[in-house]
Amino acid sequence: MDLLPSRDVIRDICIIGGGPAGLAALKTIVQTEEYKAGLWKPTLFERRDNVGGVWLPAPPTDDPPLTPLYDSLTTNLPHPVMCYECYPFPPSTPLFPHAAVVEKYLQDFAAHFDLTPCIQLDTSVDEVKWDSSKSKWIVRTSTFSGASEEADFDSIIIGNGHYYEPRYPDTPGVDSWLKAGKASHSAWYRHPHNLGDVVLVVGAGPSGQDISAETRTTAKLVIHSVPGAAKSDLAPNYKRRGRVTEFRDAGQVVFEDGTTERGIDYCILATGYYMSFPFFRDMKIGLPPPLPPLPAHLYNSRDHVFPLARHVWPIQSQFPVATVAFLGLLLKVAPLPLLEAQARAVVRVYRRPEALDVTREAVGIVARYEELKSVYGDNQAAIGGAWHRFVGLEQFEYRDALNEFAGEPENKVQPWIVEMYEKKDVLRSEWRELERIGEAEEWVRGVGEGGLEEWIELMRKLLRRAEERQAART
Repeated sequence: MDLLPSRDVIRDICIIGGGPAGLAALKTIVQTEEYKAGLWKPTLFERRDNVGGVWLPAPPTDDPPLTPLYDSLTTNLPHPVMCYECYPFPPSTPLFPHAAVVEKYLQDFAAHFDLTPCIQLDTSVDEVKWDSSKSKWIVRTSTFSGASEEADFDSIIIGNGHYYEPRYPDTPGVDSWLKAGKASHSAWYRHPHNLGDVVLVVGAGPSGQDISAETRTTAKLVIHSVPGAAKSDLAPNYKRRGRVTEFRDAGQVVFEDGTTERGIDYCILATGYYMSFPFFRDMKIGLPPPLPPLPAHLYNSRDHVFPLARHVWPIQSQFPVATVAFLGLLLKVAPLPLLEAQARAVVRVYRRPEALDVTREAVGIVARYEELKSVYGDNQAAIGGAWHRFVGLEQFEYRDALNEFAGEPENKVQPWIVEMYEKKDVLRSEWRELERIGEAEEWVRGVGEGGLEEWIELMRKLLRRAEERQAART
């Protein structure tokens, strides 16, 4: 497996996507001496009219929509935990900011680091393929005006996100509901109005939690389907049920415990998204074969990309390993600082391709496979679904390891970050209570003007408030 012919070959770098991953990669590259010397020439392609990725709003008129961003969306992490390390949110920013605040933050990030000269907006990447005769990547792009163009690149950074292609359940009867207009994926959801009196929300993730809570403000009854959940009626207008096993006529559904609900007017499927790279030709769609050995080709199971060294570089035999990097595939993580660590690691490999020890990385991939196999057995689909999903402290260990690999061993995840990440749900619940009683703005007024420590103290103060309120209740 080739890595890269030599350091001098790297001239033109194609970055796909103007969301958080692409911006992190571009910012890291433009701050290098190689860029300043004119050796590295990055171009970021973004198909929309501005940067921001999933945080850039759009009406749900496309199929699928350009973004699943709903009107009330806020972050599910406190912004001091989720922000780029090099660029904090402004003082007085709400602790869990609205999507519009994050959108502006990302656009301000691009302006602050003068990234605009390297960004081509309204430009879609239609095809990326390796030309072994040239030892180049051929990238075909197009604009909305119909203009098409091909260009050669030495390296590709893929940061197009994974919240675009909706994942639909294969539950019997769901297709009939979709065709009848009685159900839609949450990618189309924007607000809770005009959905009917009885609404079913399927999905236990952040979107499912948010939408089930928001629809309770307008519907007479919301039924929230959460796999494995026990049947429970939590409020007069809120029921929790287990996984749906069948969608029937006349608004009836059957759950995994055999119980049924009738009279459902509408169903929102908050069932996640597939990983999709329609422009990348050197990839097989489907589950990779069981290990060992590692496959010779790159696979997209639609749940994971495999095999990737450190969840970034594709170990295969079709093209040089270090010429492609996937950023931002990891799930259930604090995203922006992790993207910075991945970008720093990519720069290290650009400078020293030999730093990426393919044999050692392959051993690491097999070790992770065996670890997941001990949990999921021979269920390759389940292994794939868990591959990019970190649990416990894995994301922070991964981040530290990447920073060390990138030559910044002193850049360690601080204990307060781990603490606040683990208590993110308590913080968010308490923050929403402050918003409800109208005190949230006062809590953050001026916070951050004196530095990061003020945000850390605010979060600890918020946790103390939650503890005191819990003690008073009990």
